[in-house]
Amino acid sequence: MTMTGCGVVGFVTSTPAAAQDRPTVEASVPTKQAVTIYRDPNRAPGDRLNRDNPQGFAMISEVRTVTLPPGESRIRFTGVAEGMVAVSAIVTGLPGGTIEKNRNADLLSPAALVDGTLGNRVRITRTNPGTGEQVSESAVVRTRADGGLVLQTSEGFEPVRCSGLPESLAFERVPAGLSSEPVFSIDTRDASGGTYTVTLSYLAWGFDWEANYVATLAQAGAREDARLRLVSWLTVLNDNGQSFENAELMAVAGTINVESDFEGLAEPPRARPLRLTCYPIGSTAAGSPELNFNPPVPPPAPMALAAPVMQRMRAEADEEIFVTGAMMASEEDLGDLKLYRVPEPVTVSAKGLKQVAFLDRPEVEGRIVYRADHCVPWTPFPSRDNPADFTPATLMLMTKNDAAHGLGAALPLGNMALFEPSPAGNMLVSELDLRDYAVGQDVELDIGESPQVFTQCARLGEREPDAYGTRWMPMRARVTNANPHSVTMRITLGQEAGWDYRFARERLLTKNGTRYVEVQIPANSTTNFDWQMRSTLR
Repeated sequence: MTMTGCGVVGFVTSTPAAAQDRPTVEASVPTKQAVTIYRDPNRAPGDRLNRDNPQGFAMISEVRTVTLPPGESRIRFTGVAEGMVAVSAIVTGLPGGTIEKNRNADLLSPAALVDGTLGNRVRITRTNPGTGEQVSESAVVRTRADGGLVLQTSEGFEPVRCSGLPESLAFERVPAGLSSEPVFSIDTRDASGGTYTVTLSYLAWGFDWEANYVATLAQAGAREDARLRLVSWLTVLNDNGQSFENAELMAVAGTINVESDFEGLAEPPRARPLRLTCYPIGSTAAGSPELNFNPPVPPPAPMALAAPVMQRMRAEADEEIFVTGAMMASEEDLGDLKLYRVPEPVTVSAKGLKQVAFLDRPEVEGRIVYRADHCVPWTPFPSRDNPADFTPATLMLMTKNDAAHGLGAALPLGNMALFEPSPAGNMLVSELDLRDYAVGQDVELDIGESPQVFTQCARLGEREPDAYGTRWMPMRARVTNANPHSVTMRITLGQEAGWDYRFARERLLTKNGTRYVEVQIPANSTTNFDWQMRSTLR
């Protein structure tokens, strides 16, 4: 292996690792894999995937083949996830079970290569920058990679990269136990030996997923009756450095109880760099100049070439909008949770995102409702209309998660992009946050503030509620509707606990501990609604 500075360039030769107490056998690469991803249990509605540090985890199962000699042996599983929680690993299919489990702490890296070669010979090559002449000689590594690398040559002890000449090292072999990929190993025994198919299952840190919804209204305008198409995607994140090719992919929705610190238990293997310390130029006080030998940045592509690239990207994006039934994840019950299974093998790429459709509802029936909040008896109603006293009503998209309304499927936590048709195509009108919605639940989503409907809500009269709850307080809500059509308004009266309400013309409703009424507001009108309330804390 050749190393220039602190970078590994190539191999010279490679020989098997040194024999240990138990013979070591390598398990085959996985012939079948399954990845089940659990989302971050602490992520709340409105929180997005943390792409830099995902807090979810996955259950990974790998089917491999191994040939054991008679007696005890050590099996190495190379290429496991770097976020593997080793204490969770289970290996099935072995006749003698598991004696001991181990997780390799070091990856093949410049520092690990030097440490593993301590006391052994390497070949150092120096290049004359003026003539290009190279001179090589044998040397013995005399220090670890703890800050400076010292070799013993025919001239004595010499630090590497302190002569002012370009230097490279060639290693004869890879030290035993080092691998460029994470390794998990177990010790087992088999009296007769043989070839077996085993399954390695373990938890791994550094995964997460969320649901992304795209809703498109059938027609423009915030009319009460709303029909829309809803397409949903599973967005899966793998922050590990390993890919899982042709894997069965599943995602679990719902909140599970997690007591263990998976992030702390994972302890990813280290790939330690080689840090060389010396001062070949100047003084120790001034330090050494940092020379940049990197190639210059290539110039940007000409505009004539960039345009077709952008057109191709737009075409590819347009193709992604089509949802085929063959690639839609199916929903299954998993106790109180939901499991989404992708019907075909997919590749979960290292350090990558993947999207798979799991829901396509072409005809969802809902309605648009406006909501007036902030109806409290502590503020008197103004005697004159002042535009500054009016508050934009909240626009809500409401439906019921059942088959009658075109849904009838669990809606996992995620975010939604709401589009509305226009002469220029579908236009984004709002981005919404969704919590988990089970089948049968009412779905109420805040779209945003209305520019057409405004409300004013306060107490009539000067007297505030008394401390004994004997006085009924008159309240008023004033609603202005500038739309050319009537709208449904939900007037939030207040909390059910601690208050009594009397509303003469409308039926009082309760939802999640809040009392409210729904009223109709005619087109291009201003309407007053009066009621009474008093405290019950007496």
